[in-house]
Amino acid sequence: MSFAVYDFHTDIRNILVTPQIRSRFLRMEPGQAAQRHSHDLGHEIFLILQGEAEFEIDGEKQVIRPGQLCVALTDQMHQVRVVGDEPVIMYLSVTPHIQPTHTFWIDDDQKEPPHFMPNSAYDVTPSPSLTTEQYIDEHLTTVDAVAKAAQAFAAAQHEQAAHLRQAIADGDDAKAHNTREAMWDTIYPLFQTVYSMGDAWNDLTASLEPK
Repeated sequence: MSFAVYDFHTDIRNILVTPQIRSRFLRMEPGQAAQRHSHDLGHEIFLILQGEAEFEIDGEKQVIRPGQLCVALTDQMHQVRVVGDEPVIMYLSVTPHIQPTHTFWIDDDQKEPPHFMPNSAYDVTPSPSLTTEQYIDEHLTTVDAVAKAAQAFAAAQHEQAAHLRQAIADGDDAKAHNTREAMWDTIYPLFQTVYSMGDAWNDLTASLEPK
């Protein structure tokens, strides 16, 4: 088999954890409720596979049943509670996965201090451990790479945007499409570099938490 296949009957865990996305199967027992929280950077998607769960998103409540999906957008406070006598199994994904991944609240207007988690909280087996100093160095290396990539990206995009405007003014569709491709060629590596920084940042923050 050329790729992994996961089954929600047996794989109740995080199954993909990268800076781009964290996805998992989750089981919750009857009466169980998650702590209300939000996400600073990304959206969370919930797909119910078994049982029934009441979701509260931005103060509105609905019961979600097998085969149904709901979404908590960035900064939307949300909570899930199992209703009925059957355990709930759901698939969920959060993107991006950058620590701290969850924001908890003292009240509706005041955030708790950031909650950083060890890799084990996301079912990730750490690579051979580096020292904190090495993790800091790795993080700063990626920070410098982002700064360099962003500078090159900005210069290229300004130049390419001028070409795009001219192509549109000239009614040259072929040139406009070629310029769009060239602009993507400079956008893509910037995002790759940012994701590398996210990886290094997650490693650094996790290294400071108890194992």
